[in-house]
Amino acid sequence: MIAFGIMTISFDSEQSYINDIANLAEPCGMECFRFTPANINPLTLQVKGKKFMSQTKSWVDKDFPIPALIYDRCFYGDDDHSKQCIPIVSWLKNRPEITFLGYGLPNKLELYEVLKSTVLSAYLPLSQAVSNTSIVLNELTAKKRMILKPINGSQGNGIYYLKKNNKSFHVKTEKNKNIISRIFPNETKLNSWLQPLISKRPYLMQPYLELSNDDLQPFDIRILLQKGIDGKWGEMGRGIRVGSTGGILSNLSAGGFITNYDDWSSSFLPVKKDYINQELAYILSNLPSILENAFLPLFEIGIDIGIAKNGSIWILDINSKPGRKVLLHSQPDIKETLTLAPLLYGKHLSQMAQNERKSYYEKTLSH
Repeated sequence: MIAFGIMTISFDSEQSYINDIANLAEPCGMECFRFTPANINPLTLQVKGKKFMSQTKSWVDKDFPIPALIYDRCFYGDDDHSKQCIPIVSWLKNRPEITFLGYGLPNKLELYEVLKSTVLSAYLPLSQAVSNTSIVLNELTAKKRMILKPINGSQGNGIYYLKKNNKSFHVKTEKNKNIISRIFPNETKLNSWLQPLISKRPYLMQPYLELSNDDLQPFDIRILLQKGIDGKWGEMGRGIRVGSTGGILSNLSAGGFITNYDDWSSSFLPVKKDYINQELAYILSNLPSILENAFLPLFEIGIDIGIAKNGSIWILDINSKPGRKVLLHSQPDIKETLTLAPLLYGKHLSQMAQNERKSYYEKTLSH
């Protein structure tokens, strides 16, 4: 039996998804373990974690060697526990006897710097690091509107919309599914709010794009790509995320809802529908190879695509640890396929010839 390890920051993370995977592991010839990076003893290379017992459909506490195959589902925050886990995961990724299903992606700005010199450059919103408040103020004076995003952010956390009026400044964000809006009467007041924000964590700024529908609801297309049992990329599905009226985010964590892609596009004229599908096909056919040539091997990619009111199409975000909520809501019949995917790809990796595994390892070290 192949030892298949699922690594999370907390044992409370993604319990339903991980239980579903564990239930299907034995027929795939795998034993399923779960653990956190902090549970690893670097001296003995033993882990204090949990093993799934297929007979009782339950997890039991267990000491075991670090699994040879690891599915990394760690989502890091700004807390001390996350900071403790990050170097442990980096250490694991450099061990030749361990293979990760996917090795992750760098932050948003590093991704942008790579992609802007590729065939996908036209689909990228101009992104610039925010090193000081004057950069933001100068951009607002020139463009009137902009978006601030944390370079390492996820799930729409910490995103701000800024608008310059005649003398005042309007700032809008979303927290706990509520739209929070503030007016600053002058640059000095805005600067006093902005300075501690960008000092706390690194931000990038982007031009504001009109990515709302006719009801003033922000929306985007979420597409999931995964590697199959043959190691080749394929699209698993797509859905539409729609945010709150007057909001800036379509993220589900910000109170959005989901609709089926085919239902959403059915009202378009054929020429518009064909245009969108052709553009998406071009992005999806190029993106995986670009990412894997620039970075490390991946297993899955979540891509968020925005469509502006002028018809332009934008790559808003790329995630190497995507969720499945959008697809399961819009295409519930693919649940078992999505659940089996990590196991089947893990089996493919375990059967790779040693020289192929070695090339994965060498690429890992080179990065």
